[in-house]
Amino acid sequence: MANKTPITVAYGDGIGPEIMRAVLRILDAAGAQIAPEVIEIGEKVYLKGVTAGIEESSWESLRRTKVFLKAPISTPQGGGYKSLNVTTRKSLGLYANVRPVQAYHPFVDTLHPRMDLVIVRENEEDLYAGIEHQQTDQVVQCLKIISRPGSEKIIRYAFEYARAYGRKKVTCFTKDNIMKMTDGLFRKVFDEVGQQYPDIEKEHWIIDIGSALLADEPERFGVIVTLNLYGDIISDIAAQIAGSVGMGGSANIGDQCAMFEAIHGSAPDISGKGIANPSGLLNGAISMLVHIGQADVAAKIHNAWLCTIESGVHTGDIYKEGVSKKRVGTEGFADAVIERLGQLPHHFKAVSYQTAPKDVQPTPLSLQTRKKKELVGVDVFLDWTQGTANDLSKIMEEIKTPALKLKMISNRGVKVYPDGMPETFCSDHWRCRYTAVSDPIIKHTDIVELLQKVGEAGLDFIKTEHLYTFDGVRGYSLEQGE
Repeated sequence: MANKTPITVAYGDGIGPEIMRAVLRILDAAGAQIAPEVIEIGEKVYLKGVTAGIEESSWESLRRTKVFLKAPISTPQGGGYKSLNVTTRKSLGLYANVRPVQAYHPFVDTLHPRMDLVIVRENEEDLYAGIEHQQTDQVVQCLKIISRPGSEKIIRYAFEYARAYGRKKVTCFTKDNIMKMTDGLFRKVFDEVGQQYPDIEKEHWIIDIGSALLADEPERFGVIVTLNLYGDIISDIAAQIAGSVGMGGSANIGDQCAMFEAIHGSAPDISGKGIANPSGLLNGAISMLVHIGQADVAAKIHNAWLCTIESGVHTGDIYKEGVSKKRVGTEGFADAVIERLGQLPHHFKAVSYQTAPKDVQPTPLSLQTRKKKELVGVDVFLDWTQGTANDLSKIMEEIKTPALKLKMISNRGVKVYPDGMPETFCSDHWRCRYTAVSDPIIKHTDIVELLQKVGEAGLDFIKTEHLYTFDGVRGYSLEQGE
């Protein structure tokens, strides 16, 4: 056991225990040098009253082994239960979600037989930060958090991954034509980091047309790097059009820890029937072996798996008359892979692995030049239902200080004063923008004085956002119509 790598294993829920047993049996037969530590997660833990779905003792195992092979879990219906996947990714700093997607034509139906790409999804930021508030009776908000170091880290990982595996192109997907500051930062960092990889082709697509191209011409892509929400969506699109949702594996990589899993769920409807396809979890385990430095074993298993697929030994989810030769269950499929260990595929290209990129770091803060940050105004958000935009403007025009005056009022991102349009629909959530009367630089005490007057006027201000410039460049968005 001394030479074996400790890993933490969770059998999960639904079909999880069945496919995990099959995968561990294949790993053992292939000579993987691992020492599994089993923890319990998922539905049973949730129902004990642990809302995170994982107990403290299990965290201790994860932090000790730093490698997590996880079967799918079930989250009980109803509120109050947090996503264990999101919790694990963020708690352990698993910033890179890596999802290879390949077509297995003609053995698995697909319209895109040459599809072979990898999606590298940012895993910690964006809307998945989960920072939400109900601010008025009619309006809730979710904060989209994008950081420069977080963006640089995932983008650099994508380029390092492409270089390590001989991928010739990295494509970035954003919506920077609309979210010019958040997605705009991600795009800017992509352009900056891309200059350091002259050997790799770079391109960028707006997420909507990029997703359309992915669905229509997936063979044009090599590595796609994108933000958290977009990556979640396009990963499923890619898996679906490849025809192999049940066969996809996923790696979640961090600086210290990593988690490996199938991309599919726990499928409780077929639990206990012994018919589940273990391929998704097996492909996740293959990525795990590469991560822990056992690339030769990973290749041995992957090639045996490809031999199994092309030999026509298929589980029921991909079985097709005229193509498949033998229908097998979970254990029968594992037996078939084990029988082919040491063989190389004939139809598919044989696989070999290099060590995956690790320890990909952003530029240290100490080496970054910080911009001059100056406070130039404030947005005061109100919960207000007493009339129209013009009615509110008359009140807010009277609320001023020697340093600050009203510039604009908006509702749901659209300017409604001055020169608003009567057709604009308004909710009870208003933004009142105040900027400097004369000196462009104001103080925090000026904002405190303004808010005191807003409160004295009997108005319900629900939040503020300070307006800054950075080296004189505006650090906040204009409203539509401003």
